[in-house]
Formats: sequence, C-alpha cells, structure tokens
Amino acid sequence: MHKLWAVIRREFQARVQTKAFVIGTVLGPVIMAFMVVLPVILNNRETEAKHIVVIDAASGQFGLKLERALAEARRGGGPQAIAKYAVTRVTATGRLKEVRDSLVRLTGLARDTVHRVDGLLIATDEALESGNVQYLGANVGSLSEMSMLGNIVEQQLLTERLERKGVDPVLVHEAQGHVDLKTSKITEGKETGESGGASFALAYVMSFLLYFSMLIYGIQVMSSVIEEKTNRIMEVLASSLTPFQLMAGKVIGVGAVGLLQLGIWVGTAMFLSANAVMIGGWFNMPPEAASQMPLPAISPSLLIVFLAFFLVGFFLFAAAYAAVGAMCNTMQEAQQYSTVLTLLVAASFISALSLFNEPSGALARTLSMVPFFAPIIMPVRYSLTSISWVEVLTSFTITFLGMLGVAWLAGRIYRIGILMYGKKPSFRELAHWIRAA
Repeated sequence: MHKLWAVIRREFQARVQTKAFVIGTVLGPVIMAFMVVLPVILNNRETEAKHIVVIDAASGQFGLKLERALAEARRGGGPQAIAKYAVTRVTATGRLKEVRDSLVRLTGLARDTVHRVDGLLIATDEALESGNVQYLGANVGSLSEMSMLGNIVEQQLLTERLERKGVDPVLVHEAQGHVDLKTSKITEGKETGESGGASFALAYVMSFLLYFSMLIYGIQVMSSVIEEKTNRIMEVLASSLTPFQLMAGKVIGVGAVGLLQLGIWVGTAMFLSANAVMIGGWFNMPPEAASQMPLPAISPSLLIVFLAFFLVGFFLFAAAYAAVGAMCNTMQEAQQYSTVLTLLVAASFISALSLFNEPSGALARTLSMVPFFAPIIMPVRYSLTSISWVEVLTSFTITFLGMLGVAWLAGRIYRIGILMYGKKPSFRELAHWIRAA
C-alpha cells in the first residue's frame, strides 16, 4: 500500500506543481465568467445611435409612422435607456430612384456623427401591400439588429394596413398583447425558480467539462506510460511494484488532479450563481440586467451525481488509455489505437447534446445504461429533468461494473505490454496477453 501511495503522490505532484495546471485552473473560471457576463454587457452597452434615413415614397402616413417609431426605439430600459436610432425622413414621391441612388453613395462613408448615414429604409405603397420592405445598410450582417428593425417596421406596416381598411389599430394591438413565456424548472415536485436558459447553460457546461476532463486526463495517463516505457524507467519501477499497482497509481493520481481542478471550477460556478448581482455591479451593470445572467443553481444532489459519474467514467477511460500506452512504443502508434477511445468520448458528448430536447426519452434512458456513455449522459439528464434515484443508482452500478471489467482487461494487457518493445501487437497477440496474464 505504501508503494501504491508513492506512485499516486508522484503523479499528483508532478502535475499540480506545474505552471500549466495553475494557469489552466485559474483561466477556467475566468473564461467561464467571461462567457456568462460578456453577452449581458454587450447587450446593455451604450453605443451611438445608428443614423437611418427613411425614404418616404408612400402615400398616407406610412413613412411618417416609421420615422416616429424608429425615433422612439430605445436601447436598454429605465431612465438610462438611450435612443437606438437617429432618424431623418426624406420625401421621395415621384423621384424614388434619384433620391435612393444619391443616398446610397453616402451610406457608410462619413465617420462623423452629423453626416454619417448607416442605412436607408424605403417606404413605398408596393412595400405596404406586399410586405417586402427594403433596407440598405452598411452593416446588415447583425441578425439581432436586423430582427429588431424588422419588428418595428412590421408593427408600423400592420398599423397602416388596419387604418386603411377602417379598423382601429389600437384595439387590435390591445387584443394581441405581448406574451413573455416565463420558464421555471420543477425538480422532485418542487419549483426551483431556475429558468429554462439557466438549465440549458448548466447542462451544456457540465457535458463539456466531463468530455474535456475524460479526454485530456485520459490522454495524460497514456502519454505518461509511453514516456516511462520509452525512457526505460518502467523496467526499474516494475522491479519494485506490481504492474497493477503501477497502473492504479497512475490512474488514481491523475484522477485526483482532475477532481481537484473540477472541484475548483464547480466551486467557482456556485459562487458566481450565488452572487450574480454583486458580480454584475463590478461591471457597472444594473441589478435587473445582472439577474438575467444565466447562472443556474447547483444543488447538492446534482453535485454528488456529477462527481460520482466523473470518477467512475474517468477510471473507465483512463484504464483503457493506460492499456493503449502499454501496448505502444511511441505517441504516433498510441494515437492510432486511442482513436476508438477518443471517438467513444466524443460520441457520448454529442449524444448528450442531442438529448437536450428529450432527456427522459427511450434513447436517453438506454444510453444511460451503457458504461461508455453514462458518465456524460446521466449527469446531463439529471440537470435537465427529474430522474428517480433508482435509475441513477442502476446506471451508476452498471457503469461501475463496466469500469471494473475494463480495468481487469487493461491490467492484464498492462502487465505484459509495459515490458514489450518492438512492433505493435496484433489483436491475436493482445488476446494471448490477456490469457497469459
């Protein structure tokens, strides 16, 4: 046991004491917070109003209504809201082409605020009838900006159509109203207050962390075995430890590093979730905007499921990667053999993402019982919907038994492979190794 602990300590310290680990551990939460806060900051940033020229070639009040609606549009809410557009209306009845061509030549050229033209909105009777309103702008690639502009134009187009048909648009607008679907997650018969966006963000981040950790740390185990085998250090270690102790020490040592790093990241996520308003204040964000940040609450039961499946999943894949390292003499050879394992990890990650719409479906439940898929799929499902503990424990038990099976096969391959050099073994030779060990 003392020798096993020595291997575990060596593998743990060799990685934790490196600059790469410190930088990666620190940058992980920073990037996580940056990805959450940045979209809110950008959506609430103070930008200059875009200068739009409404070319009015329509009869009636359609062009005038567009001018007023655009001038009233605001970015943000409350007293700090700023004008979204600076609007100029140019009458072009009977001379649409000349006015249009002259303004096109000015659009996007001037840099000063006074003379700058960012876009042209053309109002005609034909557009009013067909609904095909033309906008010419220097920047039409922003889908969100074009969507907001389209909503304003659509509302005014509807108003003008109703008035021309003798229908009071105020009554129609009141009847239509505004629907804002507020989502809230229910877990175990209790409302959690977690929104749909927060639930999605949590599931996505969890699936990515599990995928990243199993892949990166599994490859580290494989490269460590190959390095010691190439440098002949393995022969010295094998003289004082059993092959299984060597493999177990490496897997547990690297797994402890991954668990430490994940623990730091999860703790940071829980801190961000509990202090969203305070963090938003650091960036001069109003409390309303800070409360909209998709920071989900991480329950203790979810944390237990996440860590439990990470451990069993990591040991499963790490043992397999260790066996691949024992079979090969160079990283080039190992990359060929480890492709299958890498594809399995990637397939489980992709499967988890594809099950977001139906986390309780038959396919999701089936994949949760497959050892190579369950470590990622089950925690993601648990974060999205209510799952009975019977199903969770069944999935964990099956995955744990699968881990033991993979560890048994990997141990037998590892026992012979670490002292074998030369050409890569064939599948027949691998079968012989397993029987001989």
